[in-house]
Amino acid sequence: MSQLTKKAIEEAFHDLLETTPFDKITVSAITKKCGIHHNTFYYHYKDIYELLEEWLTETLGQFTDEQMGGDWRNNVKALLRACRAHSRLVYHIFNSLSRDQLERYVFGLTDDAFTRYVREQAGDLDLPKEKLLEISSFCRYAILGYFLKFLWDDMEDDIDENVDRVGSLVEQFVRAALS
Repeated sequence: MSQLTKKAIEEAFHDLLETTPFDKITVSAITKKCGIHHNTFYYHYKDIYELLEEWLTETLGQFTDEQMGGDWRNNVKALLRACRAHSRLVYHIFNSLSRDQLERYVFGLTDDAFTRYVREQAGDLDLPKEKLLEISSFCRYAILGYFLKFLWDDMEDDIDENVDRVGSLVEQFVRAALS
């Protein structure tokens, strides 16, 4: 029953995000929408920010290599297409969070992917862990910058063309940084 309740909370939250900015969504609105007592919400989540973090992790987790396999560029393209398809929801979150909060969520979700990518590219090179982490951090900043520009430009960019262009730059940087 607990998982069903948690799923109902997440679905109510998702539905509310489609129509309401994140900073206007309350625990009361969520509990009313899914027909539970507010104590039930707090049994599962410390606050609405914990719900957002878990919801983002689950939602964005669909675009990881483990879920989609293959090339990281294709995962980013699929993510951006999903953002475009749910643009109101995305902007309801984006316009409600501080830049610091947004970066923390994005970095937390992309940290493993870029670290793994850089390690794969390094192959058998014997490089210090710190260097690999610096390279992967640079890649995360590049992709975050592109993602922010995509949002600022009202998601009108050509996703395939721009991700391939940024992807080539990131891959060239990684090769140069590893040599």
